[in-house]
Amino acid sequence: MAVAPGRADRADGPMTAPPALLVPVLLGGLLYTAAAARLRRRGDRWPWGRQAAFWAGGGLLVAAYAVPWGAWLPPFTAHTAAHLTAGMAAPLPVVLARPVTLALRALPVPGRRALLALARSRPAAALVLPPIAATLDIGGLWLLYRAPLPPAVHHSPLLYAHLFASGTLFTFSLLALDPVRRRPGLALRAGTLLAAAAAHAVLAKSLWATGPPGLRYAPGDLHLASQLMYYGGDAAEIALALVVAAQWYRARGRRLARRATPRPARGAPAHEGVPGCGPTGPRQQEAAR
Repeated sequence: MAVAPGRADRADGPMTAPPALLVPVLLGGLLYTAAAARLRRRGDRWPWGRQAAFWAGGGLLVAAYAVPWGAWLPPFTAHTAAHLTAGMAAPLPVVLARPVTLALRALPVPGRRALLALARSRPAAALVLPPIAATLDIGGLWLLYRAPLPPAVHHSPLLYAHLFASGTLFTFSLLALDPVRRRPGLALRAGTLLAAAAAHAVLAKSLWATGPPGLRYAPGDLHLASQLMYYGGDAAEIALALVVAAQWYRARGRRLARRATPRPARGAPAHEGVPGCGPTGPRQQEAAR
């Protein structure tokens, strides 16, 4: 493998997360923990699992850059493992932690109103529209692996931050757990996920033949990286599909429950037909006797 004359491959040895990456992760985790603690102090419930998920997502982001993947994997496969961890593995637990909902419940009223206005603004609604979020996420991967970028870009901590941000935006748009201006329908979210998965699979297969422009890797390394991207992407996308399917299942169950609940006849008292109430209840029958 040859990357660039005189340039070492940073994935081949141990690395430490730089402050530009580590500090925001720690700060975000501490703010999340403080907000959850504030809710619990005032008697509100906030699941501990969500708090653990948020920290897990931050830990995966740091691990994507700091773990010495190159000590166990060939160079390009090591890069692929790091990029998958930052862009596909870390975002899911962070979104499942529902940080926007937590902030809306923990912030004082002025901050809550400002955040809600931002979340429901037109620009935010456009960004979290699934096709746009998917274009930013998968399009960024195509640019990374198919555009003639400087070799240093592939090792920059800013790249890992970008992969995490675009992956989080895509996951946020698909799961639609936090309040936004308009929740996209299930058909749009599922269709976008299928299209994004197909585009990601095509990119992974293309890497079997050739790596990113300007970087030369051994064929075996390219083949292993291609398989890792293909099957690793499948695993992340299946996890997203399972969450979307669970949302559909719960929503379907609620609709069926509402349909099964008897409605009072038009013009009848609201309590008519409810056991123990109305003229047919046991108390009224006993009084009538």
